[in-house]
Amino acid sequence: MSLQVEKLEKNMAKLTIEVVAEELELAIERAYQKNKKRINVPGFRKGKVPRQMIEKMYGKEIFYEDAVNDLLPGAYAKALEECEEDIVSSPKIDIVQVEAGQPFIFTAEVALKPEVRLGKYKGVKVAKTDITVTDEEVDADIEKERERNARTVSVEDRPVKDGDMTVLDFEGFVDGVAFEGGKGENYPLTIGSGAFIPGFEEQLVGAQIGKEVEIQVTFPQNYHAEELKGKPAVFKCTVTEIKEKELPELDDEFASEVSEFDTLAEYREDVRKNITARKEKEAKGAKTDAVIDAIINDSDMEIPEAMVETQQRQIVEDFEQRISLQGLKMEQYYQMTGSNYDMLFEQVKPQAQKGIQSRLVLEAIVEKENIEASEEEFEKEIDKMAEMYQMENDKVKERLKEEGKKNIMTDIAIQKAIDFIVENAVEE
Repeated sequence: MSLQVEKLEKNMAKLTIEVVAEELELAIERAYQKNKKRINVPGFRKGKVPRQMIEKMYGKEIFYEDAVNDLLPGAYAKALEECEEDIVSSPKIDIVQVEAGQPFIFTAEVALKPEVRLGKYKGVKVAKTDITVTDEEVDADIEKERERNARTVSVEDRPVKDGDMTVLDFEGFVDGVAFEGGKGENYPLTIGSGAFIPGFEEQLVGAQIGKEVEIQVTFPQNYHAEELKGKPAVFKCTVTEIKEKELPELDDEFASEVSEFDTLAEYREDVRKNITARKEKEAKGAKTDAVIDAIINDSDMEIPEAMVETQQRQIVEDFEQRISLQGLKMEQYYQMTGSNYDMLFEQVKPQAQKGIQSRLVLEAIVEKENIEASEEEFEKEIDKMAEMYQMENDKVKERLKEEGKKNIMTDIAIQKAIDFIVENAVEE
């Protein structure tokens, strides 16, 4: 196999890969062996038709596609090993020549890692984040805990009010005629949830249990049912049940039930500490993002579009995996969100660009500052992985192999670079 590299504009390159004719012949023969049982030729039993006979009847090209699919991945992988350039995108493949008895030639257009001209990265000035915790914030967190510990009680001595959990029967009419899908029985609805079309829930406020009320609404212009878009409608509703949340008293007993503390004062202090810790973590993240953004803005790099597109595909694939872990298929997600693959692909583009820019400047800082990961740091990372996957350390290392170790060492060095620039940043 031979490889030629041609540098193109905007950090792109064209690899011309040539595979000797003998390897192409072997791939064609493998394609013949794979497909011969599927080909019918009068006078021959299935699987017994000579290759020359098939090629004579259907043309020599009949096995070329399978041969190329067989040969190309390995040839490209070998070319990557030989290539001294730092390739950072999926290849755009173009077949130049595939003909029995001749070398197999194809090209791969790829993006090369762009050079980064670092700007200022030490002593970067960023805005200081206020992490003061107010009494109102403490109260709000405690109120959320009261909500979580609230019990639901039935109400019979008053009409519906905002926030109530109701059960109702309803039927909708347009121009005096009931429409399909407009009827419900024993339907649970929390007033103020926004689950129904605008104006519906507000008109239920004041309704009495067992008494029919008429609610007049207009369907939105973007409503999913074409025949109802923009149409005025009347819903005849009867509330059959009202429930409300009953919050626990805010006292020492409540504190002892929801925490390890005996008094409300101790519990409040612990809530304040937790909010402080949360704010400190958020502030550190915000500071890190601000420092990296400032470094990116002061640096210069020309990122090839193919590199961005490769990162976009990776983000979408990761998202698809997370969706599948939740028991959803992407088709269902697209239907629920009114989107499609192309829209999602375009939506993640800014994230892809920012991720690439961040990684490139951090890698440049690692090189500039001679930042390295130690074996001790690598071992600590292996310990974390072993605990996470419940495996022996040696087994984790065995699975990682040399390339995996290299990636982990790089990630450790990147994190050290982040710590370095954040420590050296100046808060104003």
